[in-house]
Amino acid sequence: MAELAELAGRHPLRERFRLLQMRALRAEGRQAEALLAFEQTRRLLAGELGADPSPELAALHEAILRGTEAPRLTSLIGRDGDLASVRELLRTARLVTLLGPGGVGKTRLATEAAPGARLVELAPLHDPVELPRYVLTSLGLREGNRPGVAHDPLDRLAAALTDEVLLLDNCEHLVDAVARLAEALLTRCPGLRVLATSREPLGITPEHLWPVRPLPPAQAARLFTDRAKAVRPDFTPGEAVERICAALDGLPLAIELAAARMRTHELADLEAGLADRFRLLSRGSRTAQPRHQTLRAVVDWSWALLSEEERLMAARLTVFAGSADARAAERVCGVPAEVLDSLADKSLVEVHRGRYRMLETVRAFCAEQLAGPDEVRQAHAAFFLDLALRGDRGLRGPDQLAWLETLSAEHDNLMAALGWAAGTGRTRLGYELVAALAFYLWIRGLRGSAVPHAAALLARTRPGEETSDGYVLAALLVAGHPEWARHRAAVSAAAAASDHPFVTFLWPMTTGGRPDVSGALAMLERALAGSDPWRRAMADLIFGYPPLASGRHAEAERRFTTAVELFRSLGERWGTALAIDSLAALKAVGGDTAGAAALLDEALPLAERLGAVEDLADMLCSRGDHRLDGGDPAAALADYERAGELARKAGLPSYAACALRGRADVARMTGDLASARRLYEEALAGLEPGWMRTIGNLARALVGLGLLDQAAGDRPGARARFVEAMETAVAAGALTEAARPVEALAGLEEPEAAAALLGAASVLRGRPVDGTAARAHPAAYRRGARLTPRQALRLAGLTDEVIDASPTVSLR
Repeated sequence: MAELAELAGRHPLRERFRLLQMRALRAEGRQAEALLAFEQTRRLLAGELGADPSPELAALHEAILRGTEAPRLTSLIGRDGDLASVRELLRTARLVTLLGPGGVGKTRLATEAAPGARLVELAPLHDPVELPRYVLTSLGLREGNRPGVAHDPLDRLAAALTDEVLLLDNCEHLVDAVARLAEALLTRCPGLRVLATSREPLGITPEHLWPVRPLPPAQAARLFTDRAKAVRPDFTPGEAVERICAALDGLPLAIELAAARMRTHELADLEAGLADRFRLLSRGSRTAQPRHQTLRAVVDWSWALLSEEERLMAARLTVFAGSADARAAERVCGVPAEVLDSLADKSLVEVHRGRYRMLETVRAFCAEQLAGPDEVRQAHAAFFLDLALRGDRGLRGPDQLAWLETLSAEHDNLMAALGWAAGTGRTRLGYELVAALAFYLWIRGLRGSAVPHAAALLARTRPGEETSDGYVLAALLVAGHPEWARHRAAVSAAAAASDHPFVTFLWPMTTGGRPDVSGALAMLERALAGSDPWRRAMADLIFGYPPLASGRHAEAERRFTTAVELFRSLGERWGTALAIDSLAALKAVGGDTAGAAALLDEALPLAERLGAVEDLADMLCSRGDHRLDGGDPAAALADYERAGELARKAGLPSYAACALRGRADVARMTGDLASARRLYEEALAGLEPGWMRTIGNLARALVGLGLLDQAAGDRPGARARFVEAMETAVAAGALTEAARPVEALAGLEEPEAAAALLGAASVLRGRPVDGTAARAHPAAYRRGARLTPRQALRLAGLTDEVIDASPTVSLR
């Protein structure tokens, strides 16, 4: 994957490289990143060549938007009637469940019946509490990285699944949880349809059932013959095929496993082997369903034919979550990697793009054969801890993209290792994994996937008995959850002594809005004096925000510029993008909207390459604001619309709301006042109060509604909106955002009072503010401009109580 990304970046006009990269991203479930890659190429082709993407690339883009799966490698045999009926059901019903025993072909029928469905394989999940978050991450959606807030995965899912078909595969071990999730999503998403596969019904009101039965004799024989010819082209079917299929009860999976044996067996040998296996099982327990016994017999028979080395690999491979590459399998299982190909030849393992995985039925059987599971799981956790540690170092340097690809490919295994450590009381191992994974999880927007495991580790830890970096980061990851409150004081002491690079970022981000920021400031000062260039860059970046908020622009520019230079010298794209974004905000505050937009032109491709969808949506909204303030509403609207689409596809409702606010500004400025009001109100319903990245959007939305009230003649309503916008900005310490509503208030006053308010707005903005009243009454303007920030806010109507609650130092 890293090589494809590099080739696509080195040859941006070679669509073949981009096509291969998009296919690989889709195969790994990273649809949002594949869509970003397409958009980057589309814009480049249009700008450089005035051309559109090729039909092949456009078709792949459309397929990813619809969630279409990759073409099937084998044909679907004997299911024409089922296929037509299920498709018809999906046209009229919102919840359809395919019922049947294991191995009957429910999954294959479902994917053929709904080729545009967004697929979630539930077999690897065992904790029903984690179902919403698991579905979220399986769909390639992000959970958001707002520090100190526990996001509800259902909100993200509801935002992303507005008009989709969601395929939930293998629900039987999570029936109650799946039923609750399906009902919640169907209620919140009127355009959503759900297709489920299960061995038992979900049992909720809108459910329509379709039983999937074994294949009839003729179709079963066709399937056997087709699969046998795939491994033995000269295969000639005989009467034994029908007898074998009958013995296998027409179960497609059993038939395929048996047919794979034709590479090394004759029909008579195969029939005799199955007969012996079934006779042996018939002397044992008959409590299991006959078809389940049949399938187990086939897997058991295949197991009996394996060598000792193959059995060892097959059993130990079950500790991997989802899939494994050859190197990891060899290290963890202690068996040569070539044994994997032998298992693949015998249809016990599937291989795709160099990764090996088991069908769940086969995995369940092989897991029963695993001897010493704790020893193997310890080896699994040790391997992935080593990978995570190397990745954590690599993420802060020029190999950042390659390490993101590697860690993303192993995400399920990394979380499985962390979950095992947390669940079995291996807290030291668990905290080491948290420390190594925190930065990766943050960049990818996957913090929530580690939250249950981090909370479990903290629940096993008494406050004060642990001081490691992993302990601090575990607490920061769960900030907003009950364990955070229990460990808050102990973590403060541990964080104050920490030199972990990511603690340097996350601790001030999580605690910086509190009155006592002395611990965070001491940590940042220590980082500035230290030898780690990444920590120094991050400290400079964070130290640039207070002077930006209080109008000390030269100091802010020095800090941000230093951060950009340091991050660039390291080859670290994420930090570089954040620092450039901060410089752009400074340019905009200074009135240079064109310069701000140009800086974001640099930052946006960095976020695209990283797959940082949340940062990308945020930056697009910011560039839209700069373009709009610079007098280009058409370009601004394009940015807002793209940000909104990305946010919706990625399940980021707060950023979708930011984009709505931007579209509302465009509508208001171009005279469509009715649309503007509707969009502002929709935006306010989705914006998160108290989150720094949305404070400016909240303030702008409130100002926009106030201006609409003013245009409609409702001056008291307008004043109330402007004051609310000021209070919102001041409560977050964002004084520059308070300047906009103060300017708007000036439009409600008589000219001399308006001039004084414009002078007060200049204090908050940190630069002169122009206006007719200011030019007509320069003395009043100068009086306002000589005020302190506190006095400026008082003049605008804020109370001391509101001002004193602000975290901005200059207001205390």
